[in-house]
Amino acid sequence: MGAEEMEESEGRRGGRGPGPGSGLGSNPIPFGLRENEYAVLRDVIARYHTHETPPDHCSSIVVQRVNARVDLVWSVVSRFDKPQTYKHFIRSCTMRGDGGVGSVREVSVVSGLPATTSTERLEMLDPANHAISFRVLGGEHRLRNYHSVTTLNEFTESAKTWTVVLESYVVDIPEGNTKEDTCMFADTVVRCNLQSLAQVSEHLHRDRERHGLLPALPRR
Repeated sequence: MGAEEMEESEGRRGGRGPGPGSGLGSNPIPFGLRENEYAVLRDVIARYHTHETPPDHCSSIVVQRVNARVDLVWSVVSRFDKPQTYKHFIRSCTMRGDGGVGSVREVSVVSGLPATTSTERLEMLDPANHAISFRVLGGEHRLRNYHSVTTLNEFTESAKTWTVVLESYVVDIPEGNTKEDTCMFADTVVRCNLQSLAQVSEHLHRDRERHGLLPALPRR
């Protein structure tokens, strides 16, 4: 595998911070983010993904590259009432509210996981900046007081277009657990969700291309 293929493989897998619980760590560039992308996203990270982290909390940021245009990816991410579209750990979702900020969803988790339900409130929905945030209010799971922020940003370079998804979070460290273990678990969940988001969005884009609803998107 050549260097370009390795970079592509890493980009498709996404990434997390330089170490569990370290947030951005000593290196301000989140793992998996290219330097040219960071140069554009520095202010986005400062605005949306820099969290105060008390000693009994941990925080991290996960990066995912998606070979689809930002508006299409946003059409999936912004549906607070349909998280199961790309979050495969979710079995069903019911919502109270109109889908705007303050709406609350009750999520049921698939069997076999260390969770059964989650109650989550939409904290922010910013279509202009492609940013969304939710907070966990309760439920039967390990992620207590979990607060997540997700942003999408489109890049075009040398006739190639892609979307960089950043998702950061802050969460309680359960009694008896370490910061590293807590962030490793949360990172794994977020990373799986974002990889699924990439697959769903790219499939949707290819389907729209086939039906002539979108211009062909050059591959990276």
